[in-house]
Amino acid sequence: MIEIPSKMEAVLLTGNGGLECLSYRTDVPVPQPGAGEVLIRVGACGVNNTDINTRTAWYSKSVTVATEAGGGDGFAEARTEDSGWTGALPQFPRIQGADAAGRIVAVGEGVDPARVGQRVLVEPVFRSASRFEATYFGSEVDGAFAQFAKMPAVHAHCIDTALTDVELASFPCAYSAAENMLTRTALTAGERVLITGASGGVGSAAVQLAKRRGAEITALASAEKADGVRALGASEVLPRDASVASESFDVVIDVAGGAGFPALLVALKRGGRYGVAGAISGPIAELDLRTLYLKDLTLYGCTILEPQVFPNLVGYIERGEIRPIVAASFPLSEIVAAQRAFLEKKHVGKIVLVPGE
Repeated sequence: MIEIPSKMEAVLLTGNGGLECLSYRTDVPVPQPGAGEVLIRVGACGVNNTDINTRTAWYSKSVTVATEAGGGDGFAEARTEDSGWTGALPQFPRIQGADAAGRIVAVGEGVDPARVGQRVLVEPVFRSASRFEATYFGSEVDGAFAQFAKMPAVHAHCIDTALTDVELASFPCAYSAAENMLTRTALTAGERVLITGASGGVGSAAVQLAKRRGAEITALASAEKADGVRALGASEVLPRDASVASESFDVVIDVAGGAGFPALLVALKRGGRYGVAGAISGPIAELDLRTLYLKDLTLYGCTILEPQVFPNLVGYIERGEIRPIVAASFPLSEIVAAQRAFLEKKHVGKIVLVPGE
């Protein structure tokens, strides 16, 4: 029998704003799993752009600049009523954290008690009956920045691997976002793909996953990170602001957006496909519709995971077809230092938080 305490350590997001909105506590009630849910002991949890974007209210339509512009202090111009993932009013306090690796310690009604003790990786997008509607772990419901977290049992995927929890926690959000873009754009072996933001969590995942598919990869990353990105599988690494030859790529995988967007469509071959799951360089982009329709391009917005994406990802991990890229780990109590390091953008891969025992 696993003993579950009544209180736990957790980080509460108390509102939209700067790092002062992150409140580390040790007296937060442990959640109770409801019908169809499981409770996990969080072994490790990853830091993502979405954590910072939610805190700063970057998702508000009134914000038009790059994410890093308000990463430390938030955006004074943001309208809090539309600052969440779904455009709805966010609820505070909120335990953030989209990434979680851990073990099931309790189950709710209707869940097989034999699942207690299973090691799991949490799928962070909780799909609904409608294909393009979902609840986001750590956004609309409490997430993994805590010792314990609950989620629908179907989204706690059993995993068998020798990887540590810190290594596993680097996968869920970034790798599922990357695999989802590759799935939507149907990237296949032998195709040429251009990947932006290739040193970040999603970008570095996309490089590995595209390599796994047998694609030929050109990546955009800063010069000091080029060797690290090349080691992940990119055959060519160009500076982020490099001019890219026109009609050279079958697929573009983009997490940057911003002013560089028009050149990405020019770089696509006729009939090419573009997938986007982020806009760290800015959410407002210029689109020449003539480029879109005269080249018969297809643009894919990618947020809700296709049903096969996360189970496939678990299989890749178990078979050793992809590897974790952990830049650093911090105790959960040092979340502010972890987010500061994240915002400096000097790392390749993921920054991970570890709750106390």
